[in-house]
Amino acid sequence: MEAVQCIGALDQGTQSTRFLLYDSRGEVLASSQLEFPQHCPRSGWTEHDPEEIWDSVEKCIAGALEAAGEKGLQVDVRAVGITNQRETVVVWDRATGRALHNAVVWLDTRTAPLCDRMAQELGGVEYFRKITGLPINPYFSAYKLKWLLENVPAVASAAEDGSLMFGTVDSYLIWRLTGGVEGGQHVTDVTNAARTNLMDLASRSWHAPTMALFGATAAMLPRIRSNAETYGEIAAGPLAGVAVAGCLGDQMAAMLGQRCRPQQAKNTYGTGCFMLLNTGAAPVPSTHGLLTTVAYQLGPDAAPQYALEGSIAIAGAGVSWLRDKLGVLESASQSQELAASVPDTAGVYFVPAFGGLMAPRWRSDARGAILGLTSYSTKAHVVRAMLEAMCFQTREVSEAMCRDAGTDNLEVLRVDGGASANDLLMQLQADILQVPVHRPAHQETTSLGAAYAAGIAVGFWSEGQVVEEGLPQEEVRIFQPSITAEAADKRFGRWNLAVKASYGLSDLAEDS
Repeated sequence: MEAVQCIGALDQGTQSTRFLLYDSRGEVLASSQLEFPQHCPRSGWTEHDPEEIWDSVEKCIAGALEAAGEKGLQVDVRAVGITNQRETVVVWDRATGRALHNAVVWLDTRTAPLCDRMAQELGGVEYFRKITGLPINPYFSAYKLKWLLENVPAVASAAEDGSLMFGTVDSYLIWRLTGGVEGGQHVTDVTNAARTNLMDLASRSWHAPTMALFGATAAMLPRIRSNAETYGEIAAGPLAGVAVAGCLGDQMAAMLGQRCRPQQAKNTYGTGCFMLLNTGAAPVPSTHGLLTTVAYQLGPDAAPQYALEGSIAIAGAGVSWLRDKLGVLESASQSQELAASVPDTAGVYFVPAFGGLMAPRWRSDARGAILGLTSYSTKAHVVRAMLEAMCFQTREVSEAMCRDAGTDNLEVLRVDGGASANDLLMQLQADILQVPVHRPAHQETTSLGAAYAAGIAVGFWSEGQVVEEGLPQEEVRIFQPSITAEAADKRFGRWNLAVKASYGLSDLAEDS
């Protein structure tokens, strides 16, 4: 039997890890997925055990290859691309390979006091924006690194003796895959580097004056590479010898997977919601609470594409919270059925500001609130309000994005991510946003984008095939607005009132 040539995509997310095998048509041959534990030692703190992440990676690679075999497929994996939860920080020892602390996750808010202190010292939250494109906020990696250096003796000691290695999850995984202490490659890609608040957007290199403010040194930082080139070869396991040849942060991978060209936008509904607009070859500064970032660079000599991004912390994670913490749902998929059992929220509004609000408000003092409850309210109303919260937050970001880009409105919103499988959610989004919502049949475009990058690097696909022509695509489902603009505006106005009521509530958890 002739082996089927394919590309592997390792998708390491906030709540689960996946490994998928894609053929030359961009179709999934086999896949494997595993959830891993979330560690929340204090209110507002979220951590992952790097060894648990690594264990899930190894098991998913083996599981996908086994699944291919069960289908009678013999596969020839040409390269592996990686996509990952961004901003999450891993620190480990160069000599032993051991993590010096749990990974501090992107939505962790322990650095809020540190951010407040730096904003005061530096003259405001916009201090870094001209260089990095980012405001001062707990979201970004550099603040997590500074906190670890100031609060974890083992990290400070390793930094002092030169044994500290710092990276986002992609860097840690590439290092482990390519050999670890036996010659592993310490690299990151330009999209993940753009989320640390340490990279100069214009030069796409580490910015020395900014590094100094956070205690970062060249010795601890990974080398910045493009999104489509060979970083090294997998050192051991069933894929030994296969090139690791593509890497993008998850939201940029989804943008590539959706083939978003300049002035096209996508929104990924995962743990959070992440909306990106491709702005082309030049970075567009934001004056409306968004982030300026790198979309992708498909080769070391290729011109980069930039993007505006609005990041929403809680989307699918809010549904998971209703399931896991309140017991309102038996499964996340039940949210559609339960929310559809009522015609509206009966005046209930859910502001899922569990660790503050991100784009475009950037209010770290906000906290979660469910408002408008009456004796008539049921769990169905609360679940529907959570779905609507994703849509309202997306509209906030869309309006800010259009103002920054100088456009009236989006023509269409491309969607993906696990929560986009919820038909009711997508219809609510079309209604509240008042633009058509396009959902591809294969909604996990994040992993597809990672596969595209690796495939381009090794010549499995050309950039033209991926970005301009497009591989054979599955059917797209379109959700059209079903309510009037006036009705959408009225509901959006009420949402804004609810959000303002969530401000200043962080002090309530001071003694937790």
